[in-house]
Amino acid sequence: MTQRFTEETQRFTELFLKSNHDSNLSLSVAKTLCVFLIFISFSCKKEPTNTKLSGSVFGTSYSVIYDSDVNYEKQFDSLFAIVNKSMSTYIPDSDISKLNRNEPVTVDSHFLHVFNASNEIYQATEGAFDPTIGAIVNAWDFGPEGKIIALDSVKIDSLMEGVGFNKVSVQNNQIIKPEITFIDFNAIAKGYGVDVIAVFLESKNIKNYLVEIGGEIRTRGKNKEKQSDWKVGVELPNFDGEQIILNAISLHNEAMATSGTYRKFKVDENGNRYSHIIDAKTGYPSKTNLLSISVLAKDCMSADAYATAFKAMGLETTKSFLKTHTDLKVFLIYENDAKEFETLSINGFPE
Repeated sequence: MTQRFTEETQRFTELFLKSNHDSNLSLSVAKTLCVFLIFISFSCKKEPTNTKLSGSVFGTSYSVIYDSDVNYEKQFDSLFAIVNKSMSTYIPDSDISKLNRNEPVTVDSHFLHVFNASNEIYQATEGAFDPTIGAIVNAWDFGPEGKIIALDSVKIDSLMEGVGFNKVSVQNNQIIKPEITFIDFNAIAKGYGVDVIAVFLESKNIKNYLVEIGGEIRTRGKNKEKQSDWKVGVELPNFDGEQIILNAISLHNEAMATSGTYRKFKVDENGNRYSHIIDAKTGYPSKTNLLSISVLAKDCMSADAYATAFKAMGLETTKSFLKTHTDLKVFLIYENDAKEFETLSINGFPE
């Protein structure tokens, strides 16, 4: 663009100088040159653009949009690898896998951060959020068949002996737990992964971004490319798997996580649906009319964990809980007695 600007300007200048003998022509060329320079000035103005990166991580996909020309894909991959090495139950040599095999391991700062946050939310929800329920979830084998698989109550009672986050503690960066206890951070680690990328971008002085992993989102600033707020969709529950957006909302320096019982469930012989959320107090699937829970919080880790907890808590207990936790904005979609969808916005969730 610069070379073309220089060449065209020189051509018009030469034409203008050669036409000095004709005042009318000189005036005409001068006006043309002026208009041309103004046009070039505007056409050369750089429009704001975002860098958009995407890929696979944590068994799902990720997407990051941010206001910078620097490509941070390698840094993202490195951060994802660190989080996986710390907390992925799908990686045999991860810290959490070694811990669940009762092998000695010194956990890193990522693990400790998620552990402490999990403990706080476990206490706040009176055990509705409990990362030690993983063994029971696995025992119920929620798979694609979508039917209740009868488990021996003796086995469930046996596995329940290891359930309870209050049975786990930290000493000198080592986790102390009963041998039977199986820790699983899957209900919070994805949100934490979002936060890790967000904090990294902020460390690079990037003030406008959207980070998304498997539907969990954190934003800051605005979408500079579109010169507008960050817009995200709230999905309408659909049991046949089709994605339908109920409405779009604007996010302002906050995170959102959504947990839905309509995508992963089992059906008993009477046609009752049971979510893949296991009641940490009974060891059996929670029967709930809550179909979708979207939570807005300052960080995605908290939003992720609370969205999971509210599924286990149910509609009325969640409504009561949110009266004293007004920092959480929540949107609920549930099924009433007539099997019709109803929605409820709490604590100023945008509509």
